[in-house]
Amino acid sequence: MLSPEFIKKIRQIELHTRKIVNTTFAGEYKSTFKGTGMEFVDVREYQPGDDVRSIDWKVTARMGRPYVKKFVEERELTVILCVDASGSGYFGTRGRFKVEQAAQVAATLAFSAVKNNDKVGLLFFTDRVEKYIPPKKGRLHVMRLIRDILYFVPEHKGTSPSPALEFLMHILKHRAIVFFIGDFLGEGYRPQNFKTSLGIASRRHDLVAVSISDSAEHSLPPAGLVDVEDAESGKIYTVNFSDKGLAKGFFSFTQNALQEKDRLFKQLSVDQIDISTTEDFTPKLHKFFKQRAKRFH
Repeated sequence: MLSPEFIKKIRQIELHTRKIVNTTFAGEYKSTFKGTGMEFVDVREYQPGDDVRSIDWKVTARMGRPYVKKFVEERELTVILCVDASGSGYFGTRGRFKVEQAAQVAATLAFSAVKNNDKVGLLFFTDRVEKYIPPKKGRLHVMRLIRDILYFVPEHKGTSPSPALEFLMHILKHRAIVFFIGDFLGEGYRPQNFKTSLGIASRRHDLVAVSISDSAEHSLPPAGLVDVEDAESGKIYTVNFSDKGLAKGFFSFTQNALQEKDRLFKQLSVDQIDISTTEDFTPKLHKFFKQRAKRFH
């Protein structure tokens, strides 16, 4: 059973998310992610200005006057939220953990999808696929996804995204929108371990990387000797945060990792959204939706 605190947190996420979805995101989502084709629904009489290529010649011959075919966009899409559930998600120094920010972002995307009658599924991964919830529609389904993102306890703590991508490529028979949500930290995300599966997945599906980070991951505070725990291995290390050489080396390492990630996404034409645990992510989603819609129109 979920505790009252957890129920309250899920409800808060729903209320916050539904508010911003109902105001703008649902429309922006719809204009950004188009359907996969056009579906014939009916015929109507020809009107001046109609495309002559849409004339239904059989109906025209039968009725004795021109008729054109009516089509609507095949709107229903499949959205997959692919969430990194490794131990590093339970890190956050100001306000919330990365996993909590991920839940907010995922909820916004999920509610935007179901409001447009799309199906949403969820996949958790660590260094293997932990859990898969097949795509469905509806508010109750989205609530279950939010609950699982916050409440799910993986069996493993390591990180390797390739098995998750390979699993999706195997199970998804048609093109889907995949929001890949994680911190993109660790050896599993290095190009030599990630590039091949990412490249194949991005060609088969509409892949969007959502990177969740915390400012403390990029620089060390001058705090003296500190015991730190590796969230994925469980090992504890004593580190001198006041060592200027160590701080400089750590900053250089993290900046190189970020640049490496950006180069990889750019090379493979994967859209990405960078979000911090300390910020309101809605302006960045607005910007992403608008830029993407403009690019594909």
